[in-house]
Amino acid sequence: MKRTFLLTPEAKKDLQDILSEIAQDSPATAERLRREFFSALQRLGQSPGIGHYHEELLSKKYRFWNFYSYVVAYAWQTKPIRIISIVHGARHLAAFFVARKPD
Repeated sequence: MKRTFLLTPEAKKDLQDILSEIAQDSPATAERLRREFFSALQRLGQSPGIGHYHEELLSKKYRFWNFYSYVVAYAWQTKPIRIISIVHGARHLAAFFVARKPD
């Protein structure tokens, strides 16, 4: 199956950090979540445009989609879609995106 999404280096690190933290308590849960993330991101790539805008954070070039308690930010008009970040929804998103401005 052709991959419908691309993880930027920053998003890849985000996901690795999330999974590493979970693996400290439960490696099996981290592996299950890794598989679920990749499956969900593949589906997201098949239906680009789902989610919502946060114009106060990023331009309409990017959409935000919730997966469990995480927020996935992605460039939705590219093929494949480009995942720019995966962050826990409890984070202060405005501060997070001030520090991480995509192109």
